[in-house]
This record gives sequence, C-alpha cells and structure tokens, in this order.
Amino acid sequence: MVVMGTVAPGFEPVKALFEKNMRSLKERNAQLCVYVGEQCVVDLWATAINDPEFSAESLINVFSSGKSLESITLAMLAERGLLDFDKPIHHYWPEFSSLHKRDTTVAELMRHEAGLSWFDATLTPESLYPTGLINNSVGAVIERTPQVYPEGNVVRREYHALTRGWIANEIFRRVEPEGRTIGQFLRQEISEPLGIDVFIGVTEDEFKRISPVRMLGLGFQLAQSFIPKMLGRSMELNFFQLLTKLRALLATAKHRSRRKYKEPIDGMRSQRGIEALDSPALARSEIPSAGAKCTARGLAKLAAAMANGGTIAGHRVLSARGHELLHANPVKRPMALFLTDFTQSGLAAFADVDDQAGMFEKGLHRGREGFFGWFGLGGSIFQWHPQKRIGFAYVPTSLNWFDIVNERGKAYQLETMRCVERTTRT
Repeated sequence: MVVMGTVAPGFEPVKALFEKNMRSLKERNAQLCVYVGEQCVVDLWATAINDPEFSAESLINVFSSGKSLESITLAMLAERGLLDFDKPIHHYWPEFSSLHKRDTTVAELMRHEAGLSWFDATLTPESLYPTGLINNSVGAVIERTPQVYPEGNVVRREYHALTRGWIANEIFRRVEPEGRTIGQFLRQEISEPLGIDVFIGVTEDEFKRISPVRMLGLGFQLAQSFIPKMLGRSMELNFFQLLTKLRALLATAKHRSRRKYKEPIDGMRSQRGIEALDSPALARSEIPSAGAKCTARGLAKLAAAMANGGTIAGHRVLSARGHELLHANPVKRPMALFLTDFTQSGLAAFADVDDQAGMFEKGLHRGREGFFGWFGLGGSIFQWHPQKRIGFAYVPTSLNWFDIVNERGKAYQLETMRCVERTTRT
C-alpha cells in the first residue's frame, strides 16, 4: 500500500496520519484533499486493496455530503433573486400545498422540518432521470404525500435522508429560468466552470470511473470490537463503545415519525441496499441527498470557494450576498441523537459544546468548531471553515455504519487545524 499525492510543507502530519490509517484500519480506497486559502495543501489518495483502477480521478458516492451541494445551488438561485428561503414552498409550486402542506417554507425543508422524511411510494430509477423529473414523476408523489412529524408534532426536525434532495429538486426546476434540475445546473454552472469532478447523475464515460463503496458487515465490526487496539483492531470502536452506539440508535426509533416505511427506490433491497447507488441505473439518476459522485479534489476546491467568500481562482460561484444567504439564519434544534444547527439553506454549522453535552453531540461538534457543511453515511466529509479559509474533503469507499459522525475523517480535520495553527505561528 503506497500513499500517492503531495502535501505542502508543514502538512506532513496529515499525510502520516492518512498512511497510518490506510494501513491499520479496515480501508479500501480513499481520497483526501484540503485547501487553505486558494492553495491545495493536501492531495492524497491510496488503495489498501491493490485496486489498479483507483486514482485521484476516481468517482466515489458521497451520500449525504451531497446535501451541501443542494444548499449551494439553492443559494445561487436566492442570490439571483429567484428564491426566498422564508417563502412557503407553495409560492413556487402551488400543487405542493395539498394535504395541509401550505405553510411549509423552503427554509423548513432545508432544516429537515418539512414532515416529509419518507414518501408513501417507491420511486423508479427512470423517474429520477431528468426526463422523468421534468414530467413530474417525483413531484406528483410529493404532492400526495402527507406531512407526519415525530412524537405527535412535538418534534419538528427529523432527518430527511433521501427526500430533502428530491423535494428541493422539484422546487429548483420550477424556479430556475431554464427549467434545469439541480444535477444539470450543478454540472453547467459549477463543475464545468471550476473544472471539478462533482456530479449528481453521471454520464456513461463518468460511470466507468466510479470506485464502488462497500459497507462493513455488522458481524465483522462486532468481532473486531473484541480485539484490543494494541493487538491490531482495524476498527475505531471497542465492544463497549459499539454497544453504546447501537443502543442509542435503537432508542431513536421511538422518536421517528409514525408511518409505514417503503423501499425508497425500486430495486435497492435486491441490490444490497446502499451499494445499489453505484449501479448503472441509479448512478445516472438524480438523488441529490445521497447519490452525488465526486472526487475529493473536486469537493475540496468547491469547499475552498465557499471558505473564501464564494470565489476561487478568479471564478465566482457566489457573490458576497449569495455567500451570506448560504450561511444565514442558523436555527438550533434537536434532531434524533444530536442538537443540530442548520442555516436557512440547510448547511450544518458546527460550534463549541460544553462538557454537559451528550456523547453524540460532542462527537458531532468537537474538532469541527467553525466548519460548515455535512458528511455522508459511514465515511465522506465535505466541509469548509470560512474563518480559517479551509476547504476540506475526505472520500472513502469503505463505510462504517456505526461511525455516525465520521470520526475517522474528523481526525484529518483536527490534524489539518493543528498544521494550520503551526504554519500560521511560524
């Protein structure tokens, strides 16, 4: 196993940690890229499975890290005066108001407070292609889906794991002057001008570059948890830590909205669940909240633009006004295991927490203070730090379902922050 790529002087500890983890943890393929200001200071990739096809240009599914792409694209429309986060969704999409959904605002959707965390129908892959979206295949499902909130409407914030992106896409294509979807707009207005590999819906040639993700099995994680770290455990958690997280996850089931959960996309269960997102049918579809295919290089450069006020290398993604709209009006509320802070565009803001905070809340925030963005199921991180001007992206193919707040990737964020502080002092 050889770590490829480069690091700028002063960031050698990040490379050392990356190499150590690639050798000692249950990794497959991974990419790590970091900008400080407009300089790429970390650009690393490695394969622990001797994959000859893997490179810095390999595309990897980043799951919920794609939610920040939704936020950026919506902020671009808001900047142009086409969208107001405080307006009800029905202002842009009259049919949405059916079944008492009239008062729900765009900001409430983006903060996971729309009461639509699950649809009462299974979508087909074809309905998620731009042609299907434009024919309102998904919009019609959303229009006839009622709102359901956890705990009898007492709790408003519930994670819209897949549905937020689909609802946002329906708003987006109705507002965007050319009727483009989020995936089409992202490609034409961000990815192509910046020269980055960040896509929601890939072409046939791009599909060939996908490095598939794999979820570590529960049995493997349980067996590994009994091995002491000094004897080569390849997982972060020991048995007691694993059991604690499992109990907490089961407890959250009590607080989920009471509805019958259906398979979200036809064929996912027969194709090993989340790994189906790398299939030809779904890789080409638009699943903004869970199906973006990206490189760490591409995400880090876009994160750097966000960390530098909306501009990088002379290309403006957002103006100062758009950048403000993207990060404005954070609202703090509980969501499952965490106390979360989401801006009006749906970005998570990470802040200091005191010692009285719970285990999961500390895990979510500590080490990320000052960052904005989100992370993806079991691995990826796409975040930026405007004060320190850091753009950060970590994209692995080995996913650990119990690494709920992506501590594995956060270790690289912490080491990056230490390096930035040391280089700033010198």
